Amino acid sequence: MFNKKSSEKTRSPRILLVDDDSVILTMITAWLEEKGYEIKTEESGSDAVRNLPTFQPDLVITDLRMEDMDGIALLNEIQKYNSILPVIMLSGTAHISDAVCATHQGVFEFLTKPVEPDELFRCVKSALSFIRTSEIETEFAPEIIHQSTIMANLLKLAQRVAKTRSNVFIGGATGTGKELLAHAIHQNSNRSDEVFMAINCGALSEQLLESELFGHEKGAFTGAVRKNLGLFQAANGGTLFLDEIGDMSPSLQVKLLRVLQDGKIKPVGAVHNIDVDVRIISATLQDLEIIVKRGEFREDLYYRLNVIPLYIPTLAERGEDIPLLIDHFLIEQAKKENVEPIRFSTDALEYMKSLPWPGNVRQLQNVIEHCCVLSPSPLIPASLVKQALSESENKFQTLAQARQEFNRYYLNRVLRMVRGNITDAAHIAGCEKDEFKLMLAEHKINLLNFCQCTDKDTAPEGDSIFFH
Repeated sequence: MFNKKSSEKTRSPRILLVDDDSVILTMITAWLEEKGYEIKTEESGSDAVRNLPTFQPDLVITDLRMEDMDGIALLNEIQKYNSILPVIMLSGTAHISDAVCATHQGVFEFLTKPVEPDELFRCVKSALSFIRTSEIETEFAPEIIHQSTIMANLLKLAQRVAKTRSNVFIGGATGTGKELLAHAIHQNSNRSDEVFMAINCGALSEQLLESELFGHEKGAFTGAVRKNLGLFQAANGGTLFLDEIGDMSPSLQVKLLRVLQDGKIKPVGAVHNIDVDVRIISATLQDLEIIVKRGEFREDLYYRLNVIPLYIPTLAERGEDIPLLIDHFLIEQAKKENVEPIRFSTDALEYMKSLPWPGNVRQLQNVIEHCCVLSPSPLIPASLVKQALSESENKFQTLAQARQEFNRYYLNRVLRMVRGNITDAAHIAGCEKDEFKLMLAEHKINLLNFCQCTDKDTAPEGDSIFFH
């Protein structure tokens, strides 16, 4: 199948040119544009800093002496935004000490004015060769914000894997973006024109998960008032992402193994098998090798799923990405609220870069949103970050809260399945009708909300299932 992304022309490298001399800007712009580079010019360092997240340059060329913000100060701000973004510095009045200072600060090259075109071209070409993240990777997963080598290498591997038919296993801690990577693999596969579906295997009871995955015939069990295709049939030709696969029961592991071996499923209550063609991407925050050794996960299924293993590092392991992620989430939050982006103070940024972020990217995003909403000024102080972080950590559910959330979710699922028939729902739940009513009252669930379901033959809706 033809993938339209492969036919798109790779974009030209972007260069941000900063100088308070308009004549110099015009001259160097003409030189570089003739070589095919995309150029953006700014006449002050502060304007250049503001445009870093939106223009996302591959290289910055700046003058050393500028009234608003000199080149060294601009270099410091650039390094906060992206520690590996190369910077070429120019100056017509610089001393040797200036060049030494700039070099110690991390400038890629220091050139004196008037600069010769060939010398500038040589430096630009050399600087761009040091960019760690290639444009191919950016096209592969533009929504995965990164600049670290560890993430660049992961995406290179994922990109190669995407074109194959192999099943993929994604490991990583909570909040690292496993589903995001799974969706990127699907989008760059030969199945990209077909559906991508995701389900959390740990969020459903065994009976509900079986019905969601394999489907059931009408009347297959009490409460089966309509036919349910199941996700394997609904995702036929596409990709199915099975999150928290380690929580799947032994009996369902057997059924999943048969699908992977034979490419066939048998819905509950059905007489005949049905052929399906689905690519499986699975994930869990557990160590599958350990639970296999404990006998809690089938070894043969493990090897079927773990054909291509990918591991997403924690945010602590990819600390270089934190400044870039902060800028990205600040811009996203501003777009969502339709306001001008705000920024963090220097102290706040340094504090955020030093944190372990146990909740990873998801926790970082939540803290940034909290700060943007509550910040009293356009400059977010470190004190607000500490407050948001404290509240974020305290939001981890107690066991009682987790049980309450699951019970509410389970009751909603059962009622949706039986279209609000409380007798059938209580039977499926394995309790008396009056007991079931008490649970509905406890969780403030209104039966009338479930009496208008359609008879459409499809997988039931639910919080653990996502269609893309």
